[in-house]
Amino acid sequence: MPDLHLVATFVVILATIIAFASDRYSVEAVSLGSLATLLAIFGAFPMRTPDGSVLGPDALLAGFGDPALATIIALLIVGQGLFATDALERPARILGNLGANRPWLTITIILGVTGTTSAFLNNTPVVVIFIPILTVVAAQQRVPNYKIFMPLSFITILGGMTTVIGSSTNMIAAGLAAQQGLEIGFFDLTGMGLILALVGGAYVLVVMPRLLKDRISAASRENQVTGTQFVGEILLTAGHRYIGMTSKAGFFPEIRDLTPRLLLRRDVPIRPPFENITLMPGDILIVTGTRKAFMDAIAKGEKGTTGLEGEDGYSSNIDVVPPGAHYHIVEAVIAPGSRYEGRTIQLSGLQAQFDVAVFGVQRKSRMARTALSEIRLEPGDTLLIGGTMDALAAMRGNHDILLLEHSAESVPQKRKARIAATIFVAIVALSAFEVSPIVVNAVVGAGLMIALGCLTFNQASRAFDKQIYLMIGTAVALATALEHTGGASLIARETIALMDGAPSAVVLSALFLLMAMLTNILSNNAVAALFMPIALDVARRVGAPPGAFAAAVIYAANCSFATPVGYQTNLLVMGPGHYRFADFVKAGTPLVVIIWLTFSILAPWYYEL
Repeated sequence: MPDLHLVATFVVILATIIAFASDRYSVEAVSLGSLATLLAIFGAFPMRTPDGSVLGPDALLAGFGDPALATIIALLIVGQGLFATDALERPARILGNLGANRPWLTITIILGVTGTTSAFLNNTPVVVIFIPILTVVAAQQRVPNYKIFMPLSFITILGGMTTVIGSSTNMIAAGLAAQQGLEIGFFDLTGMGLILALVGGAYVLVVMPRLLKDRISAASRENQVTGTQFVGEILLTAGHRYIGMTSKAGFFPEIRDLTPRLLLRRDVPIRPPFENITLMPGDILIVTGTRKAFMDAIAKGEKGTTGLEGEDGYSSNIDVVPPGAHYHIVEAVIAPGSRYEGRTIQLSGLQAQFDVAVFGVQRKSRMARTALSEIRLEPGDTLLIGGTMDALAAMRGNHDILLLEHSAESVPQKRKARIAATIFVAIVALSAFEVSPIVVNAVVGAGLMIALGCLTFNQASRAFDKQIYLMIGTAVALATALEHTGGASLIARETIALMDGAPSAVVLSALFLLMAMLTNILSNNAVAALFMPIALDVARRVGAPPGAFAAAVIYAANCSFATPVGYQTNLLVMGPGHYRFADFVKAGTPLVVIIWLTFSILAPWYYEL
C-alpha cells in the first residue's frame, strides 16, 4: 500500500512541524509522538521498497545511531571541556578587547571571523571552536546568549556557501555535478555566494536579534553573569604572586578582577588610596569582587583565608594546587533565626561542620571594610562557599543556612587548560585535513577530556540536551520515510511539471524555493544528492547555463535556517542559546526568503539567463 505510506508520511511530517512551531508541547513530547506514530504505521502495514527490502523499525530508528548524532554529542562534550578548563579565556579576552568595550562591535568582529573561516573549513568544527569563545565574551560583555549563538550558526552556513569546500554539502553536490559532466571550480561559487552571504549577514546581525526572546530564567542568568560583589580576603604567604606589587595612583593596577578595599599589615589597617605601598609576605588584603573573580582566583591556586584559626591566626582556604574537578562553588543564604546569626565565620563552626570553605560574604545593605574573620553574620547574608559535591550535599535541608543549589558551579581546572586545548586542536586538525572521520576524532576527544580530568562525567552529561538527541533521531526517521516512500521525488517532479514552459529564470527561482524548503526537513546532503541530477536535466531542457542550476542546488541546500534539524550547527547552538524549535522558524524563515529573493533577482543578471 504505497499510497497509504506516502500520505501517512506527509501527514506525520506536517503535524510534526505544526506541533514544533506552535510551542504548545515540549520538543521531547512531539519527537516521541511523531516517532511512535511512524513506527506504528510502518509496523502495522509493512512497506516494501523497490529493491525488495522492508522499510521497518531498524531503518526508521537508524537515526539514533547516526554518526552525525554521535559527532554532535561528542563535540558538545569537548566544548564543555574547553569551558571547564578556561582554555579559551585568553583568546576570548583578546577578541573581546578588539571592540574597545563596545559589545556588538566585538560580536560582529568575531562573527566576521567565523564566516570567513567557514569558507575554508567545515562549518561544524568552526562553530565548535567559537561556541566556548563566544560564551566567555558574552559573559564579559554582558550580552545575552540568545542574541549571539543562532547568528553564529547562520553566519557559518552563509560563509560556507562561498567555496566548494565550505561545507560537505558543497563537495557532495560538486561531485555529483562532475558525474554529469559539469566541473565546479574552487571559487566558482564565490561571486554569488559572497553576495548572498553579505545580504544574509546584514539580516542576521541587524534584524534577527530583535526577533528572538530570552528563554533563560532569571536565576540561571544570575548564575551565569552576575555583577554581585562579595567581600573576601587574601593572605599573602611566601611565593604569592601579589608580593612585590607596588601601588600606583592609589591602586594596584596588576590586581585586575579583585578590588583591594583594605590592607592589614601586622593588624594595622591601611585604607585606600594606597600610596607607595609594596605588598609583603604576611599582609592580608581585604578585597571585593564578583563570583567569577573569586572563582578565577581559586582556579589559579591563589591563597586566601577563611578566618579559621591556625598557628598564625589564619589558615589557607586554597591550596597551592587548585581544587580538583569535583570542587564546586555555591551560594548560601543565612536564614532568619539561624544559629549562625551574630557569630563570626571563624566562631560559627560552619566550615568545620560541613567541611567547606567560605570565600566571601555579600551583604545587600552595606559592604564591610574589615577582615572576613571579624564580620558577624546577619540574616540575609549570602556566603560564597566552596567544597566537594558530597560536602555541599550535606548542607541540603539545613534550616540555618539555605543552599542555593541552582548556583552550584565547578571551579575551572586551569592547570588542565593546555591538555584540553591540545585535544581540541587535534580534533580540528585531523578533521580539517581528513586524516580520520570527524565522528572518530570527536568521540575519542570527548573520552580523553574525561579520562585526563578536564571535566567529570556529571559535567559531560550536562553538556548536551536530551531534546537534541530525540529531535535528531526523529528527524532522520521522517526523512527516511519521505525518501523511501517516494515523497521527495514526487514533490520534485510535480514542481518541475508545473513550471513547464515558463522562462528559465522563473523555473530556477521555483526550483530554488522548493529545495530551500525541503532542506529544512530532509538533510541538506540528501537535497543536494536528490536535486543535482534533476536541476541539470531541467537546465538542458530550458536551454539555460547548467552552472546556474548547479549553483542554485548548492545555495538552496545550504538554506537550512528555518528548523534546528536543518543542519548540525543549528543543533550545536540550540543548548547554549536556550532556543526552541519556534525560534528557528521565527528567525530563520525570513532568512530563507531573503536568500531566495536575492538569488531570484540577481541570478538572471549574474548567470546571463
